[in-house]
Amino acid sequence: MDEETAEVVSLPQAPDAIELRHLRAFVAVADELNFGRAAARLYLSQPALSRQIRSLERLVGCDLLRRSTHRVELTLAGEALLDRARGLLRDVDEAVSATRSVGGELLARIARHWESFAEVSPADLQQLRTAYEGLHGQFEPPPGIGVRSVNAGGVPGLLVTPQPDAPATLLYLHGGGHVAGSAFGYRPLVGALAEQAGTGVVVPDYRLAPEHPFPAAVEDAVRAYRWMLDRGSPRVIVAGDSSGCSLVLSFLLSVGQQRLPRPAGAILFCPWVDMAAAAQHRPPRELDEIRRATAGLYLAGHPADDPLVNPLSADLTGLPPMLIQAATGDPLLEEARELADHAQDCGVDARFELFGVDTHDFHIFWSFLPEAAQALQQAGRFVRETTLAAQAG
Repeated sequence: MDEETAEVVSLPQAPDAIELRHLRAFVAVADELNFGRAAARLYLSQPALSRQIRSLERLVGCDLLRRSTHRVELTLAGEALLDRARGLLRDVDEAVSATRSVGGELLARIARHWESFAEVSPADLQQLRTAYEGLHGQFEPPPGIGVRSVNAGGVPGLLVTPQPDAPATLLYLHGGGHVAGSAFGYRPLVGALAEQAGTGVVVPDYRLAPEHPFPAAVEDAVRAYRWMLDRGSPRVIVAGDSSGCSLVLSFLLSVGQQRLPRPAGAILFCPWVDMAAAAQHRPPRELDEIRRATAGLYLAGHPADDPLVNPLSADLTGLPPMLIQAATGDPLLEEARELADHAQDCGVDARFELFGVDTHDFHIFWSFLPEAAQALQQAGRFVRETTLAAQAG
């Protein structure tokens, strides 16, 4: 075909659903030509890595790898994608590094907010509780958010709503290591989530350890849930942050055991769910001292490997769709990854979202941290989509 008769074929642009994690998974396998080594390199399970590769192949519409019992090879399509994918990932990583180099102001601001809390000894429980309330007290709920007291089946708490007549379809179980935190303190974060989701949120003041160790908090969560159901709430979505995610999963497993109607979905912000790891004496790092101390107070001698308190050892089959959000610099990131992989292996529709932030529980800083604001927007979208799907089903 000569130049005068040649035509340029216009192909559709890349699908919007392709994510960086898909490309990173593909490049890792292409580099290693071995799924086991690539999975270890990315801190993923092999099934999770395989799902990401299959998702990418489905989105681009062709096979990128040839798999056999003993070998992994690139197809011609895979070879065509590899160098471009490497270049794209390199450009993204360089852009993130450049952004972080000038973004020290936000990180310093986050550090100042954590400062008073981080200096508290876990042995001083009252000081720990005061500092945690002080951390949340530095923020305000979004304008126009309504807050009123409720008695949720005998459990005191708050109803946080974006509009006076908004139905309550979210149940929020706050963090605080099972020993601190309150519905009042969580008004800013829960208010921001209520605004994005467009729904009312019930925040129970569940009983705290050590005065009320496991299973008191789980029992309170179930009572608040029964109250919401009795008031005619549509399919409820349950959410939590940090240690509240452990409580969310204990709650979901308890609801199943009691044969109550299953919630429509679950949202987990920076989950701390591995009680067994928290009980081990490992090299010190951020949060470990607090985790060990508070886990001991919460369990009060209860086995840390009980599936009801450690979902990583539980059969999660039958749990509702989950949105799991984590931060790249969170010391608990690997727990979030492991939870997502374990849930997916149990057949749960678990979506994992990662944000480039260097702190635990970054959602607290939604009022000035762009990644936190984006995370809450996506959580609000998950609530709306999950609610619609539940209603349609």
